[in-house]
Amino acid sequence: MKKTIIQTAKDLRIKRIEQDLAEASVLTVEETRKKWGCSDHGLSQVQAEDHRAAYGRNILSKKEKRPAWQQFLLSFASPFTFVLMAIAAVSAVTDIITAAPQDRNPFTVILISLIILLSGVIRFVQERRSDNATETLHEMIKVTACIERKEDGEKEIPVADIVCGDLVHLSAGDIIPADLRIISARDLFLSQAALTGESAPVEKLPDPEKEGTDALDCQDLAFMGTTVLSGTAEAIAIGTGDATLIGELNSHLNEKRPQTSFEKGVNAVSVLLIRFMAVMVPIVFLLNGFTKGNWISAGLFAISVAVGLTPEMLPMIMTTCLAKGAVTMSKEKVIVKNLNAIQNLGSMDLLCTDKTGTLTQDQIVLEYHLDIAGKADDRVLRHAFLNSYYQTGLKNLMDIAIIEATKKLDDNETEYQDFIQKYKKVDEIPFDFERRRMSVLVSDETGKTQLITKGALEEMLQISSQVEYGDQIMPLTEEMRQIVRQKACELNREGMRVLAVAQKNDAAAVGQLSAADESEMILIGYLAFLDPPKETAAPAIQALDHHGVKVKVLTGDSENVTAYICGRVGLQAGSILLGEDLDRMNEEEFSQAVEKTDVFAKLSPLQKARVVSCLRRNGHHVGYMGDGINDAAAMRASDVGISVDTAVDIAKESADIILLQKDLMVLDTGIREGRRTYGNLIKYIKMTASSNFGNTLSVLMASAFLPFLPMAALHLILLNLIYDISCTAIPWDNVDEEFEAKPRQWNANGIGSFMLWMGPVSSVFDIATYLLMFFVICPPICGGTYGVLDASGKALFISLFQTGWFIESMWSQTLVIHMIRTAKIPFLQSRASWQLSLLSLLGIAFLTIIPYTDIGTQIGLHALPAYYFAWLAALVLGYMSLATIVKKLYIHHYHELL
Repeated sequence: MKKTIIQTAKDLRIKRIEQDLAEASVLTVEETRKKWGCSDHGLSQVQAEDHRAAYGRNILSKKEKRPAWQQFLLSFASPFTFVLMAIAAVSAVTDIITAAPQDRNPFTVILISLIILLSGVIRFVQERRSDNATETLHEMIKVTACIERKEDGEKEIPVADIVCGDLVHLSAGDIIPADLRIISARDLFLSQAALTGESAPVEKLPDPEKEGTDALDCQDLAFMGTTVLSGTAEAIAIGTGDATLIGELNSHLNEKRPQTSFEKGVNAVSVLLIRFMAVMVPIVFLLNGFTKGNWISAGLFAISVAVGLTPEMLPMIMTTCLAKGAVTMSKEKVIVKNLNAIQNLGSMDLLCTDKTGTLTQDQIVLEYHLDIAGKADDRVLRHAFLNSYYQTGLKNLMDIAIIEATKKLDDNETEYQDFIQKYKKVDEIPFDFERRRMSVLVSDETGKTQLITKGALEEMLQISSQVEYGDQIMPLTEEMRQIVRQKACELNREGMRVLAVAQKNDAAAVGQLSAADESEMILIGYLAFLDPPKETAAPAIQALDHHGVKVKVLTGDSENVTAYICGRVGLQAGSILLGEDLDRMNEEEFSQAVEKTDVFAKLSPLQKARVVSCLRRNGHHVGYMGDGINDAAAMRASDVGISVDTAVDIAKESADIILLQKDLMVLDTGIREGRRTYGNLIKYIKMTASSNFGNTLSVLMASAFLPFLPMAALHLILLNLIYDISCTAIPWDNVDEEFEAKPRQWNANGIGSFMLWMGPVSSVFDIATYLLMFFVICPPICGGTYGVLDASGKALFISLFQTGWFIESMWSQTLVIHMIRTAKIPFLQSRASWQLSLLSLLGIAFLTIIPYTDIGTQIGLHALPAYYFAWLAALVLGYMSLATIVKKLYIHHYHELL
């Protein structure tokens, strides 16, 4: 309820800011001046102070950063860590403080303490890294800006001192210091990539002809953090600090990142194990205390059971699994910043992605060079090349694309250079934003001059009187104009940016060329530009779909461009939802819409984050891939944020995974690695929890009917230790291909049910071992009495009994690893890795041999007769058979094993 209220308050604040901007956009220049009290020479100093008091300083708020020592301590605050701490504390009391000098054994305390320290340090490092995103955002805001005040005229002041109502002067290269209303402008073009992710320049005007559908579309508004590419302007500050669009983004980056599916899963498993422990340990303690009468011994044994019930190696196994996954991914040129992201990749069933720079190459290429009829024509490209190559101004992305495309026309560099040598530049008319075109006058080897012009379509139609259609030069009639416009519209609908090319012969002489000569031109064709999809985008999306991951596109670009790119990479765009459509929906409609729709266009950064958050609330495990500032909030809202090496710093800081190369197929590799990681983790948890639960049931039965402990506390800890060492090879185990085929999510209830199904199976054979030792093995050796003592002074009957169960437990616990690691028949249909097989074999061999050594004698174990192993073989064979049957029944009932 509290989270809902907080989220509602944030949504209302965001809507208020966007509403204020929309209202500012529809005001005239005079109304804007009047509202803020801004004269032709800006505010007075008194007005500025009043506005600062009313609206605050122009700074983005920062989350109060915890001291490093405090954050380090909080890194150990997790349910499972508290359990390990409690066990370590009690073990310190029983094994060191209260134990006799000769019996002191600090091993358990040291082992658990190291595990706690390792998991805490890893968490601390990851959380410190995540705080860097907001710091990077603050660093991108320029330090000073040029404003005008009544008393001082124009002057540079710190951005933090700008107030609402200030008159701001802008020029090329400036970073917009606040949200502004443009009141005068000359050729003003901005880059809004910081907020939209789209690199195309955006023209800004004081009095646009049409109103924008949302704040970012308003041509008379400029936003903090965006950049002036060209031109000059005057503007009035209408939003400062947190009351800006980038301030909204900053507030989201200041929030604590929501728990990922991995963190929720691990916590749920921890709580489940704590519940089992809270029930089983007191029962063991009381049963042993009442039946044996030795409460100290009962307490020690209950603590040993607690240690045995706890998969205390879980943090180490988890870290090893994740680290191995990170190393594997590094070989694929992928940096894993947050180890948990490996498993989150494996659980992901939805990948939301930005378009520009992720699905596309984030570079302009010449897609088509066409004549007026819409057919490919190299002559059109040659003319455009001469225009781009010989202009002396700064070559833009489209000029570079034209030059690169021309190079590909020629078979070799020599032919390309020969073509250039045929022409000489005579003169040029530079580009300006009023004419929206540029011209170059060239002469060929015969001395013939030719004026070549390229520019925006409508401006080119204005200066053309004829058109080259097929092999004929025809008058540019109104009918022909409509044909030209229709073809350009078709290209625009495919998401392309269109320029027109025109020429005329025998133009003005040298030194006489002017804009007046751009007339009576012959229109010869079109150039269509596009940011093309990456070559690996389509196969990557197909591979993701094959592995159960659906892709949704969330972009700030237009719907036409988005639909075309989606078609190129194999995504069915269907109906595209725009940001303005989402804003009109209530929560229920929004929730349904994000499920049904796969492509979203013209989204703001916070709309992207809202879509991701809603999908997570709907039960999906969501990844988000982006490369811009506008993607940072969505990355933090997702289970796993993915970025690329060419992304802006704030995107890389917000990401969990960074791709160092353009090959998107590594995403599919990462997902499969994540599922292998999860598979090996869940193997350890399920097999250890079920085995430990079975052992505890066996102890309960023994406590009720045996006059002695079935296994000494030291034996139980040693057994658990060797078993855990065997399990350290699990991160390197093989995982069945079928397991990698679909997303895998944590399910604590599944662990509980698995314990209840498989735990009693081992108990059956533990009890069979009790009966075997009590009635078959021990009586003949001890003469049916407890009075015979072994070399350590302990009753021989008890030593033999405990040794028999000690060995059987190790065999059954180790073999259960191979039974549970696969849904297939172990050893035949699915084999463990050599690392796991070797450690399993060594563990069994070590604990089987130990009773026959002096060490075994000192810790109360005794050599067993050879015929015991014939019985053991029968028990192990029976155990494996019954475990296989129960496993098949479990899979039939729950439709999965792990």
